[in-house]
Amino acid sequence: MREPPQTDEGWYALHDFRRIDWAAWRDAPERERESAIEEGVAYLDAHEAVEDAEDGVSAVFAMVGHKADLMIVHLRPTLDALSTAERRFDRTALGAFTEQSTSYVSVTEVSGYVSDAYFTDDEEETDEGLKRYIEGKLEPDIPEGQYACFYPMSRKRGEQDNWYDLPFERRREMMEEHGEHGREFGGRVKQIVCSSVGLDDWEWGVTLFSEDPTNLKDIVYELRYDEASARYSEFGPFYVGRRFPPSDLPAFLAGESVPTGDDAHAHDEADADHHGDDEHDEADADDIRGELEDLDIYAGKPHGEDVYATVLYSEADADGLFDEVDGLRSNFDHYDTHVKTAVYDALERDRRAVVSIWDTASAADTAAGFLSELPGIVSRAGEESGFGTMGMFYTVKPDHREEFVEKFETVGGVLADMAGHGETDLMINLEDENDMFIASQWRSKEDAMNFFRSDAFTDTVSWGRDVLADRPRHVFLA
Repeated sequence: MREPPQTDEGWYALHDFRRIDWAAWRDAPERERESAIEEGVAYLDAHEAVEDAEDGVSAVFAMVGHKADLMIVHLRPTLDALSTAERRFDRTALGAFTEQSTSYVSVTEVSGYVSDAYFTDDEEETDEGLKRYIEGKLEPDIPEGQYACFYPMSRKRGEQDNWYDLPFERRREMMEEHGEHGREFGGRVKQIVCSSVGLDDWEWGVTLFSEDPTNLKDIVYELRYDEASARYSEFGPFYVGRRFPPSDLPAFLAGESVPTGDDAHAHDEADADHHGDDEHDEADADDIRGELEDLDIYAGKPHGEDVYATVLYSEADADGLFDEVDGLRSNFDHYDTHVKTAVYDALERDRRAVVSIWDTASAADTAAGFLSELPGIVSRAGEESGFGTMGMFYTVKPDHREEFVEKFETVGGVLADMAGHGETDLMINLEDENDMFIASQWRSKEDAMNFFRSDAFTDTVSWGRDVLADRPRHVFLA
């Protein structure tokens, strides 16, 4: 018998597709339409606020094409909660004007293809970066205002190509290749992958989200050339639409464009007090900060302690990008949690980094939503990766700037040969050429710490004390 990968499950998911009886809607008296809108908005508001369960997330989408007019997505800890949510919509006055064109039931899942360590190590010893990555897969968020594409898929079980007849290591090898290509769309596409084996007609339900609908086409198209897809995958029907807030339901039913563009709610969230999320994120980083301090490479305040960064990379023209960022950061300055936002240019690559630093992880993450609309954004640092760390605010003495750049090139050669290393960039502030940061991506926290403990890094730190105007301060990606 072939070895199946271990799995862990999170929230159950319902994709509820609805067609509206437009003829009945047009013929209905005004008071009935008003009642339907009132009850529809109340239902959607209550479920987006998760008033019906202890945890979860819900969203509504305006769909394009004949397959459905609305897609209502619910993720909840139990299957019973999905059943209740589905029936409660049917009991609304709006539900009476709809029919369920189709639906899909599944559950969020991670498997042994992602990490053996997660399933074999003691929970307290499992890498924190990996745990946070997996938690995001099992209990995902749904991006606001973005385009969505949902489709079901299965693995082939034919006479010639049978996925389930392959050895585990061969399957994992193909999944790793598939994942590497998918990460090229980091910052542009977010995905929620749910298992539906034994729950619905296909084996998985995939929902993709992006600010630009062409990214949805591109990722599906390009990943079909991976062997896991080209040879061993079968795809069901595709559904595409865009998320809108419940308050826009009257505009949707009136045939107007949604979302209507009222983003006041999103701006409020930038300064919201999400203590629960912040405390979780800060606790995750405390151990890392302590280890860095023990190695005498962590400087603390003002920009290395209790602050978090979001970094997005852009291929837009530097001057145009800076003008856009300058306008945004003037708005960010209204919030007490904002520390700094700046544009940096890569030393060796034709791309810019927009760096925004905040007192809390949730504020930095919210800011990323606004920054993602900047021109030429191609990725977000840390997206779909195991662990990210940034050496921030390397303020170099002007006389030693060239020397610092040469040293980075030497260290970059060492990094390239280290296990678990993804990529590292030296970025230079457009407003101050002596202000730089080094952004690194690693497979796990332990891989990064191996570098921090290395002789090469120790030598660099000692050397740096002579050429830097201040000690480097390490900031962690939100």
